[in-house]
Amino acid sequence: MGLTVTDRFLKYVTFDTKSSEETGTTPSTPGQRVFAEALVNELEALGLEDISIDEHSYVMATLPANTDSEETPVIGFIAHLDTSPDMSGKDVNPRIVSYQGGDIILNKEDNVVLSPAMFPELNDYVGQELIVTDGKTLLGADDKAGVAAIIGAMQYLKEHPEIKHGKIRIGFTPDEEIGQGADHFDVAKFGCQWGYTIDGGQIGELEFENFNAAGAKIIFKGLNVHPGYAKDKMVNASLLALDFASWLPSAQRPENTTGYEGFFHLTNMTGSVEEATLSYIVRDHDRNLFEQKKQLLQLLVDRMNGMHPESTRLEIRDQYYNMREVVEPQKHIIDIAFEAMTAVGVKPLVKPIRGGTDGARLSFMGLPCPNIFAGGLNFHGRYEFLPVKSLEKSMETIIKITELTAQKS
Repeated sequence: MGLTVTDRFLKYVTFDTKSSEETGTTPSTPGQRVFAEALVNELEALGLEDISIDEHSYVMATLPANTDSEETPVIGFIAHLDTSPDMSGKDVNPRIVSYQGGDIILNKEDNVVLSPAMFPELNDYVGQELIVTDGKTLLGADDKAGVAAIIGAMQYLKEHPEIKHGKIRIGFTPDEEIGQGADHFDVAKFGCQWGYTIDGGQIGELEFENFNAAGAKIIFKGLNVHPGYAKDKMVNASLLALDFASWLPSAQRPENTTGYEGFFHLTNMTGSVEEATLSYIVRDHDRNLFEQKKQLLQLLVDRMNGMHPESTRLEIRDQYYNMREVVEPQKHIIDIAFEAMTAVGVKPLVKPIRGGTDGARLSFMGLPCPNIFAGGLNFHGRYEFLPVKSLEKSMETIIKITELTAQKS
């Protein structure tokens, strides 16, 4: 017998794979390459085939079919190597606690406490084992839980040939957390009819709807003259930016939205009298509302230029789209995942992602790819935790999907 899925996860979080938006390389950090190479060695030891790692550290491998049916679709499972730049993933020091309710002291010295008062979802896991941080780093369940669940499932299928399945492909990508996980993904080489990213949160999550997304930058040009003699001459670019921000509807900010509601999120601002910039991310599940949001930005830019000619310009770039457009017409992909969860005792929670995944971009690259839970909660920070049972159920769901896919072909 090999490692348990929990053992694998605890091993994987020792790798520092925090990605970076600053380097301009793929992978963006060397630790991701180190982790990728370690996974290649593991996959070789497990006896998988067609194992590859390319110059960008994309890892792919095959578990061959053990059924004679040539009709069984080739399916894939994908997770990402990197952890969020939001917090350190170096020297992660996890521990397993048997949770009986109340507060969990993560770090007594720094008074870091994981409390149901702040995170009421803890109450759903009373009586379970939880993997928690030491309060100094994130945990890395996003997405090393997904990596562990996939490799754990492949190990289990190797050890249980009585479970019939078709050809299975697995893939691990760099730099998902900085929105670049699909940049160099070779869909043709992966060779699947559909796939699943194992990158969701709480147990049961099944997601095939995500935001349409764009990034926008509004640049304001001012006119700087001596403030003592500025009357009817000065144009303060920073004040133009403040006015512009106030024109956007406050009800459509992230802190005021939920569910299917989209938003304008001001992510960065810089400014002087001479020049100022506002950086936004624009999000909406509905494609028409998404386009309207982008149009509103242009209308407001035109309004500002009407008041201060040639002062303001908009740079906007679409980032990804709602995978529902691609996945929903092939509903059997969702139905199989739904049935698999139910079969292993998990209640499916079908809900929209208030964000994006590699699967969203891959879906528009020709690989329909909804997202399935890996089990972690409170991603990207020191309060992240992973219920052991949820991780195990993620692995069981993968196994059951492969079995059902073969049975239905």
